Amino acid sequence: MASINLPLEGRLVRYELTGRPAPFRKREAAAFPRVAFAAAHVVADPLADNDPWLKPAIDWERTLAFRHRLWDLGLGVAEAMDTAQRGMGLGWPEARELIRRALAEARDRPGALIACGAGTDHLAPGPEVTIDAILEAYESQIETIEAEGGRIILMASRALAAAARSPDDYVRVYDRVLSQVKQPVIIHWLGEMFDPALQGYWGNADHMEAMKTCLKVIEAHAAKVDGIKISLLSKEKEIAMRRQLPKGVRMYTGDDFNYAELIAGDEQGHSDALLGIFDAIAPVASAALEALGEGRNGAFFELLEPTVPLSRHIFKAPTRFYKTGVVFLAYLNGLQDHFAMIGGQQSARSLAHLSELFRLADRAGALANPELAVARMMRVLAVHGID
Repeated sequence: MASINLPLEGRLVRYELTGRPAPFRKREAAAFPRVAFAAAHVVADPLADNDPWLKPAIDWERTLAFRHRLWDLGLGVAEAMDTAQRGMGLGWPEARELIRRALAEARDRPGALIACGAGTDHLAPGPEVTIDAILEAYESQIETIEAEGGRIILMASRALAAAARSPDDYVRVYDRVLSQVKQPVIIHWLGEMFDPALQGYWGNADHMEAMKTCLKVIEAHAAKVDGIKISLLSKEKEIAMRRQLPKGVRMYTGDDFNYAELIAGDEQGHSDALLGIFDAIAPVASAALEALGEGRNGAFFELLEPTVPLSRHIFKAPTRFYKTGVVFLAYLNGLQDHFAMIGGQQSARSLAHLSELFRLADRAGALANPELAVARMMRVLAVHGID
């Protein structure tokens, strides 16, 4: 079995790989008892002559190939979301092109599941921004996606969080947007641990009070809401909201700390999935969902539970930097040839963090080729002066 010297508590310690990689096997989404989206990352173009902090350069071929890999595994693609660095390197012009290209690829694949993020990120928050301007921004992005035949994931708005003076402002915006969409949408409530600019979303810093406003909106437009993804990293809050949703409205777990038990569910219901961690553990997630569909609940947990410590590490505070871990795993697994990110975000996590990620990924069966992963980890170590 392969081994490697990795930093641990300020010194190098030999690590012997022990994990058994989950095999890549094509599956159909119909085999899964849950709707399962993976929020997919983008692959940077390391050869582009650009200013990485100011203008992203995307390797479109590798980025789109990764979407096909997710579809091959039976997973849906949640496009141009925060995992794709939306608002952290990926602006609306690039997101719009990403959405256009991904939808074109999906059209050539029968049954390919895809939904795309619509927000207001081309509108910079500021004291001069009005609710009307926010509505126009949402409508513009929605119109662009719907013109391409895409389904909408209604993203949280930094501009709305800054401009709203009460829960009524949120109700006004969502009432108007939901009354106009062509197909039922997925609402995304992204917590402040993922984006500090969204503190107090829905008009209240108390999540349980904010939930009341969100539920009010959903109940008024249940026919226009496929589901809601909440990313609050609290299974208790997710379950509490799940039990109050109108009949037919799905709860899509965005809890990258507790997804296994939330997807499995309880006697009162379950969560579907829209997760950034599914980008990083796609083969394991696919196998686990198949097992759940076959009634092999024990196998579902045996596969998925070892990935939870890995996910908790990737999404540890500051949670917004989780994209670095997701892309690092894509590099280790040979899904891209470099560990470079748009916006230079590869520098957002320490070498110690990446080393622990390597160990946890091995134990979770998330390193597809251990020998390749070791070779690539050694390149990263060398960049940091460790031979």
